[in-house]
Amino acid sequence: MQQQLNVSRENFDDWLVPTYAPASFVLVRGEGSWLWDQEGKDYVDFAGGIAVNALGHAHPQVKKTLVEQADKVWHLGNGYTNEPVLRLAKQLIDATFAEKVFFCNSGAEANEAALKLARLYGHKQGGNKSEIIAFKNAFHGRTLFTVTAGGQPKYSEDFAPLPQDITHLPFNDLAAVADHISDRTCAVIVEPIQGEGGVVPADASFLQGLRELCDKHGALLIFDEVQTGVGRTGELYAYQGYGVVPDILTTAKALGGGFPIGAMLTLDKYGVLFQPGTHGTTYGGNPLATAVAGTVLSMINTPEVLNGVQKRHQWFIDGLKRINEQYQVFSEVRGAGLLLGAVMSERFNGQAKQLNTLAAEEGLIALIAGPNVLRFAPSLIISGADIEEGLNRLERAVKRLCA
Repeated sequence: MQQQLNVSRENFDDWLVPTYAPASFVLVRGEGSWLWDQEGKDYVDFAGGIAVNALGHAHPQVKKTLVEQADKVWHLGNGYTNEPVLRLAKQLIDATFAEKVFFCNSGAEANEAALKLARLYGHKQGGNKSEIIAFKNAFHGRTLFTVTAGGQPKYSEDFAPLPQDITHLPFNDLAAVADHISDRTCAVIVEPIQGEGGVVPADASFLQGLRELCDKHGALLIFDEVQTGVGRTGELYAYQGYGVVPDILTTAKALGGGFPIGAMLTLDKYGVLFQPGTHGTTYGGNPLATAVAGTVLSMINTPEVLNGVQKRHQWFIDGLKRINEQYQVFSEVRGAGLLLGAVMSERFNGQAKQLNTLAAEEGLIALIAGPNVLRFAPSLIISGADIEEGLNRLERAVKRLCA
């Protein structure tokens, strides 16, 4: 048996393409809402792998499913179907508006499929119905199509020429959409809460207005729920809390609880436009991923877990308010459920990354959403004691920032 290679953080700089700038430590183990690094230091996890680890780390029920499926079959290829993918599709259809599901491996791939389906739908209508309306500061993935749809030029401008006929309008500005949308528009893609763009929730009237405008102009309404989906907001999907039903919904991140999987959900009349050979993926819908996701979805889609998200939301709000009363480091806390953004106050403008680094030094893993927002997306079943301990560690970091 080959001897295991000893590795360190420095090896990242030597061996990996520098698309990331990871922390100075290497995490090696996780359990529940806790992580440990190579030195044995412990951390409370308020990041959840960027809203992915919805049931924490190494959940025994999820792990049991993975092992059981690994003893059966891992991969077949798309010339065959399998039992776990069929069961997961039915779970998603029963729990949502959807009638058809396409499985892939990531949120970017789910959004790529949604945008391709929207363009295909537009072409089938005849004329020049190809425009996609997206929103400034959005984030939809890193493929060339999805990074162009995302309204953050810093992620796309280096890769020009970019896919054409994508228009970016101000988020939460219904009048701007009403002024621009036309019968040329094939789709509007929107995040119910802009995640990477700063944890900015959509107004209910904005999403309702988008639905009405799309109906008027024969455009598809796409909800990107890659980050908000699978219980993150306290609803299984955020659209259910808004009461606005999209034509296409994309989901990933929490769906696999840490195992890579994505999905595009839609209605029969749109799904049937994808025929054999139109679109596909080698790994999408593989038995390992869909078996795990089936267990994750069944565990999260319960009143106990979804109601518990709202309860934990309040614990976070109360704890952050307590910290802020003493240090005035945040101007507001926004978001829904367990997708929260603490906006840095004017005195600490642009210092979210610095606070996040200090938090890690104090043993807390958190996220940022731009230079001015500290973001939290922990396990949906994180305990009250772990929330309290994590907030205590955050307070020590805040105290250091203010010193």
